Amino acid sequence: MLFLSRKTVLALETVVDVALHSRPDPVQAKDITHRQNVPQRYLEQIMQTLVKADILRGVRGPKGGYRLARERRKIFAGEVVRVIAEIEQAENEASQKPADNQFGAGISFEKCVELESEFLKHLDSVSIDDICLSHQNKTSSRSDTSVDFNI
Repeated sequence: MLFLSRKTVLALETVVDVALHSRPDPVQAKDITHRQNVPQRYLEQIMQTLVKADILRGVRGPKGGYRLARERRKIFAGEVVRVIAEIEQAENEASQKPADNQFGAGISFEKCVELESEFLKHLDSVSIDDICLSHQNKTSSRSDTSVDFNI
């Protein structure tokens, strides 16, 4: 898992999307699917997983949708990655086994596990709030450079 799968990236994007767009009303899955350009059924599976993990909260009713289950500064990227990784690991157990040869099992796999641990440790220090602020800074700087105030 030294890389982030498409499902993991989509889960992170979804949590950030909900964090950015859930005020005042909850974010509906169909709105996220339009912004992320993914099938709604696929996204809803991911969102239900995030609800079960207490990262998102489902809101029922005609104006229902999803909200963050906690403050965005209290949800970390590492938590989201681990939730999705558990599902992917269960779906694909074979990819987690070390190589059959002695070299691969002794060196490569151990190093991969070490790197994975360091990577997750770093993700544990990155909050959804950090990602949202970074996104907002990038989008505001883009809009600032495109505005022409000539008279």
